[in-house]
This record gives sequence, structure tokens and C-alpha cells, in this order.
Amino acid sequence: MPSPSPCADPAAILITGASSGLGAALAQGYAKAGITLFLTGRDEARLAAVAQTCREREAEVVTAALDVTESEAVAAWIAACDRHRPLDLVIANAGISAGTAGGAEGADQTRKIFAVNLDGTVNTVMPAIAAMRPRGKGQIALMSSMAGFRGVGGAPAYCGSKAAVRVWGEALRGALAADGIAVSVICPGFVATPMTEVNTFAMPFLMQADDAARLIRRKLAANCGRIAFPGPMAALAWLGAALPDIVADRLTRLLPAKG
Repeated sequence: MPSPSPCADPAAILITGASSGLGAALAQGYAKAGITLFLTGRDEARLAAVAQTCREREAEVVTAALDVTESEAVAAWIAACDRHRPLDLVIANAGISAGTAGGAEGADQTRKIFAVNLDGTVNTVMPAIAAMRPRGKGQIALMSSMAGFRGVGGAPAYCGSKAAVRVWGEALRGALAADGIAVSVICPGFVATPMTEVNTFAMPFLMQADDAARLIRRKLAANCGRIAFPGPMAALAWLGAALPDIVADRLTRLLPAKG
């Protein structure tokens, strides 16, 4: 069976975590006349500002302040959005970051990161599948990270949550092909966003959010299964995942703790 064909120019797009960072940049990049954007985030003021920018670019914008860990609320909202205009593309972007700069990572922080990054992604993707499957078409993108290729001691829960998102998304790509649903996993390196502003260490190959969003949009239109960037950082991540433990352990212990 041929691979699903994504909508090269999707008309109805849903983005979680759209109030800042990559989510905001993606929303603004897609915004134009004829496009309906369904945007959600937890910060109502920032979400409203993003929505206003998108409306100024003549897009229709529907917003909701939601916590992606609340599965029933997220499912109800996605279903309502799909009734308003059938969804072509859903980007499960919402995520949080934290590390061990303040000391060892505790249970509460670990559970919170997994709840948002992994459970929040599941809570978004499953209703999207339910909406798209009867139509036999659609596209879903999951936001992972380069941190999901090799775990480092400075951010255990973040690395673990993003690794789970990456592998689950890659598996879904094959599992949903027969349903006509295209799936892509996005694995950014360092992108200049509020999430990375707290980092006090050097961030190699740092990209601006607008540049990253432009690349993501192009790769999604081409139905790329894994969107890992920038190239040099992707090569380093691949190498890190391939290293034997005795080498990787020594290297990762030298890395700074994440804030």
C-alpha cells in the first residue's frame, strides 16, 4: 500500500503549546487567508497575542486555554474543532523542560514532565486519530527532541519523555499508514525559545524559532517521517546513541546540568 499523502497545504491545523516558542512560530508561519488555526496553550494572554498576529495575517483562529494533561477536556476540544472544520494537521507540540541544576531530580518533577510531555502528547494524538481515521486521511506531528536519542544525567525525565514520544511516533507512522494517516516525529536541537532561555551553558547550532518552524513546515509538507535538525546536531545525536556505554557514560557525565 502506498504511503499516506499529507496535505501539502493544510487548511485546518491544530497546534498545542501554541502560546510561545515553536508552537507560536508554527502558528504564525501557517497563518494566511483560508486557513483555520485551532490553538491551545496554558497562558491565555500569550495565546491571545499569538492569535491576534495570526488573525492579522487573515487566518481564522479558534483558541482554548487548556492543560494537555486533562485528557477528557483535550479530547472534547479536538472533537469540537474537527466538527468546526475537519482537521488536516495536528501538531502535538506542548511540552515542558527541567533538569538537575537545582539538585537531583525528584519524583514530583519527574512525574510532571512525563505527564505533560508524554501523557499530553497521547491525549492529543489519540483523539486526532479518532477524527481522521473515518476520513482515511490526515497528518499528525509529534514534538520530540534531540534529547530523546541518548539520555544524559542532567535531564533524565526530559530525555526519557522525549525518547518515548519519538519511538511511539515512529511506530505510529507504520501502524497508521493503512488508515491513510501520515505521522511525523520532530526532533529539534537547540531552538531559541523561552524553554531554552534558562540554559546557562553553550547551545551549539542554536536556531531561531522562525527558521525552525519554516523547516518543520517544509518537511511536513514532504511527509518526512523524522524531522531532525539542524544537520550537525542530528549527526551528533545519532553518534551519541550509537556509542558503547563505556564511552557514552564518560562523555555524558561531562555535560552541564539543565536548568
